[in-house]
Amino acid sequence: MNKNIKDDKYLNIISDILDNKEFNKLDMISHHGISRLEHSLRVSYYSYRITKLLRLNYKVTARAGLLHDFFISDIERNMKDRFLSTFTHPKYAVLNASKYFEIDDLGKNIIESHMFPIYKSLPKYAESWIVSIVDKMAAIYEFSRTASLKCSYMTNLFILMILNNLR
Repeated sequence: MNKNIKDDKYLNIISDILDNKEFNKLDMISHHGISRLEHSLRVSYYSYRITKLLRLNYKVTARAGLLHDFFISDIERNMKDRFLSTFTHPKYAVLNASKYFEIDDLGKNIIESHMFPIYKSLPKYAESWIVSIVDKMAAIYEFSRTASLKCSYMTNLFILMILNNLR
């Protein structure tokens, strides 16, 4: 997704995050069928666009949206760990974001509450609600795209099997 973003103002706001070595580890972690970095960029950019349009704090939204899933997990983690991280990762994302970057209360709330209502933290700001909703929409898009590719693969495989048996 980064290659598709041509918005220099947006890229300038998040450039230090994209240059961070620890943050870039997210590119190696699968998330909704793509990398966690790709997912985070999608959530950040669309949240940035919406908040800018609504004349809200688009700078903090862009940064916190990018950091909303900033937690490092094992690439080979099992299903139980994946499931449990659904309920715990906002806390770890805030800790990581605070460790590597300056994050204000708005940014912390955006990160903490992006999993509302699954995670206990309530969105306190319009920007927090926007990131939470955009995150869910991005996840639906990414899951459906991945499922569609798997269906296409299975359909093609099935057709090849049938054609092979017709000979």
